[in-house]
Amino acid sequence: MNYIPTAIEGVWIIEPKIFKDARGYFFEAFKKEEFESHIGKRVDFIQDNESKSAFGVLRGLHYQKGEYSQAKLVRVIQGKVLDIAVDIRRQSPTFGQHVAVELSGENKRQLYIPRGFAHGFLVLSDEAVFTYKVDNVYAPQAEASIRFDDPELAIEWNIDKEQLLLSEKDLHAAWLRNAEVYE
Repeated sequence: MNYIPTAIEGVWIIEPKIFKDARGYFFEAFKKEEFESHIGKRVDFIQDNESKSAFGVLRGLHYQKGEYSQAKLVRVIQGKVLDIAVDIRRQSPTFGQHVAVELSGENKRQLYIPRGFAHGFLVLSDEAVFTYKVDNVYAPQAEASIRFDDPELAIEWNIDKEQLLLSEKDLHAAWLRNAEVYE
């Protein structure tokens, strides 16, 4: 696998080595020892999640607070998304900055997002199957969201706002300046 550091320390793009032939393809999606040696820390993923969404669905920008914060390793099995990781570590030199990467069933890229980041994605294809590993349990009492359209974040979603499909929770998320973030 090829591990590509991003402009924000700790966030990695991971490109698998794909073996193709007349039958199809094969690749290793995750290899713990190799993964940890490249990102420079131990991560124990405890759960895999999957979602299916239609074009224009924007999920995020989500995170969990305190002891329930989560690191994620995300990828798309089918379709295409714009994936976003926002640094919400208040003491970080990149606080409020984000990484944006296109993940697709075709490019098979993954994005590693450490704890201390809000995460979201926008579906760019007719539908997308999105999967992710997490290193901590989901705790409803610790969940939080930041507005996808917060001007401080300046995220270019490249889609008309009228085409977006958002949950009520995401429509009413906090602005970064008012959010309970990592100190």
